[in-house]
Amino acid sequence: MPNIAKTIDELKQILSPAVEISDTGVKITDEQKLRDSVIDDLIYTAVFSEDETTKEEAKKLIRDIANEFGAVPASIHNLYMAMGRGETRDFTTPAINIRGMTYDVARQIFKVALENNVGAFIFEIAKSEIGYTFQRPSEYASAVLAAAIKEGYKGPVFIQGDHFQFNAKKYQENPEKELERIKELTKEAIEAGFYNIDIDPSTLVDYSKPTLKEQQYHNYINTAKMTQYIRQIEPEGITVSIGAEIGHIGGKNSTVEEFEAFMEGYLENIPEGMSGISKISVQTGTEHGGVPLPDGSIAEVKLDFDVLRDIGKVAREKYGLGGTVQHGASTLPDELFDKFPKSNCCEIHLATGFQNIMYDLIPEDFKNEIYSWIKENLKNEWKEGWTEEQFIYKTRKKGFGPFKYQWWTLDEEVKAKILEALKKKFEFLFEKLNVFNTREYTDKYIKLVKLPYGALKNN
Repeated sequence: MPNIAKTIDELKQILSPAVEISDTGVKITDEQKLRDSVIDDLIYTAVFSEDETTKEEAKKLIRDIANEFGAVPASIHNLYMAMGRGETRDFTTPAINIRGMTYDVARQIFKVALENNVGAFIFEIAKSEIGYTFQRPSEYASAVLAAAIKEGYKGPVFIQGDHFQFNAKKYQENPEKELERIKELTKEAIEAGFYNIDIDPSTLVDYSKPTLKEQQYHNYINTAKMTQYIRQIEPEGITVSIGAEIGHIGGKNSTVEEFEAFMEGYLENIPEGMSGISKISVQTGTEHGGVPLPDGSIAEVKLDFDVLRDIGKVAREKYGLGGTVQHGASTLPDELFDKFPKSNCCEIHLATGFQNIMYDLIPEDFKNEIYSWIKENLKNEWKEGWTEEQFIYKTRKKGFGPFKYQWWTLDEEVKAKILEALKKKFEFLFEKLNVFNTREYTDKYIKLVKLPYGALKNN
């Protein structure tokens, strides 16, 4: 079990065998010791220390050490722009949401990347997940960067805010206040090293309006406002990759005409010459987490690849974007994944499938403890007509936050089984999505800019 520092002095003691701290920054004095044990102690302190000041200091130190080590938070924007220009082969960047055991799970992803020369892969967390997994952006980024150090990964680390989503009800009540809320979260994320942000006002699309442009109005106007805000605060040398969304996931399938109406309105509302979005999320027939049947199994989804292909073609040829983005995909059948790179799809978001592997492999007593907590504390989320299996499947994602320490400190043998299964799945997906040997592209298009924790423009 790693050591958890309770004070700044204890934190300095933990670091002393491997890292020197001075007024000019940090210096790694023993890389092997850093990777063997010091980084474990540092991340466990950043996540579990009872002292907030010590926690914050640990996060700052992880960022400084990662910069020194060569694992540097980066934006994927320039790579997607190169894809839009046709300068890369076809591949689909996996964007992985880690809900629990973030440090250990991220390590498996870096292992696969190192073994297969992968450069294009993203770690992400959605606005909703930040809440129910008890992982603020600074903690999530720290766990990912610590995992890179542990595995010896050097290069760009793409960390993304997924679904920074506008709440339609709150927006109707007070549009400015809701916009402000998204701005605050975005600022917090960028300070933590999230240089990739998916803005999602697609919840505000109003299909009752007569024209496509009017339907998309609140979507494109808020995406434009957020683009300007991000460009105003992003640190010097960074162009944050911004994603937009035209179809609410789980809703009706998107069309080329909707995309063009959105882009027309969006481009009219950002200053000429300002870098805009780099990709567009569309709805193709999937639903987040899949649709559970009464017995708890998942319904088969009919996914329309033409939506990805047709909108992606226009996105690249007319607007120079990286392509389309597919959400809610981790529970899709395995045989579909090699179709995404051939469908102008530059990015795919994957979450629930990994969660399912984790729940399948934990001991029954731990699983029952979580399920009992869910039945007791989340019963108001039990929808009419759902079986217990459906209710548990839809809500067990919320078992990661309250049981975070138990997940992180699972028995080593149990943990090893989970991590081995996840690594196999990551390897399979990375191969199918054609991202093996994409390191040449990140080396070519992504410039590493080493910034301290908390960096924003002019600070």
